Amino acid sequence: MWNTTFGIARQTFYRWNQRYNPFDLASLEDRSSRPHQVRQRTWTTAEVLAVQRLREAFSRWGKEKLAILLLREGVKLSASRVGRILRYLKGRGLLKEPLRRSLARRRQWKRQYATRKPRGYEAKWPGDIVQLDTMDVRPEPGVVLKQFTAVDVVSRWSVPTIAGNATATLATKARDAIIARSPFPIRAIQVDGGSEFMAGFEDACQQKGILLFELPPRSPKLNGRVERANRTYREEFYNCSDATPTVAGFQGHLRRWEHTYNHLRPHQALGFLTPAEFLHRNFNISPAQGVSLTS
Repeated sequence: MWNTTFGIARQTFYRWNQRYNPFDLASLEDRSSRPHQVRQRTWTTAEVLAVQRLREAFSRWGKEKLAILLLREGVKLSASRVGRILRYLKGRGLLKEPLRRSLARRRQWKRQYATRKPRGYEAKWPGDIVQLDTMDVRPEPGVVLKQFTAVDVVSRWSVPTIAGNATATLATKARDAIIARSPFPIRAIQVDGGSEFMAGFEDACQQKGILLFELPPRSPKLNGRVERANRTYREEFYNCSDATPTVAGFQGHLRRWEHTYNHLRPHQALGFLTPAEFLHRNFNISPAQGVSLTS
């Protein structure tokens, strides 16, 4: 009745009635809804600086990942507290956000070779299926490079390689890098319809005894692991990198980021373990550290 007749709730009417002063109509104006008791900041300056340092080093990582990195350094903060510190830093303009670059999606090509993945074939061990994809890298107007991204379905272990264009020869070199830098044998590679994965690339896989699975047309969701990794490389590496926008300029930086991806970056899909930790814990595989962050 109160809502339909007066357009207000009963509680609102009685609250206004208590405040009403017939000699001062301002008594009915809206008042601040700020709580009487406001939570006081309890974090220390050292904690704020630690969060700021890691966030600026890994500007696309959220509070959960940052909390894990802090714990590795002996700083125990909950993810919610890290989030409050990030809001504090952003509200005061203290975070240096990198310039975002937009990267175009790769175009699709019609494929005539390779086989579909057998219905009963499942990836149960690292290397059973490695998804391989080609990503356009556009760091500057007029500059188009290619990244071959490989991701193991089971462990999320990733091996990226940068190239000037996408050809079967360069795709074969990327496959060789996958074999050399993966701490497990490669049994099958899954690709989409890119022409770079035809002809010489397919012959090279057959010579190595590696199965080659072809995706149906227009089905990137079936290559979901590598598609998600491509997004990570765009947002967390290329959009934040200050490397010279050439193959040679990106190469060393990309190898160091490969180390970060496999040995430092917590992956939510792995229960916030790194791929290296996941391999060691579940398959007793201890990957070598590879390229260090300071090399």
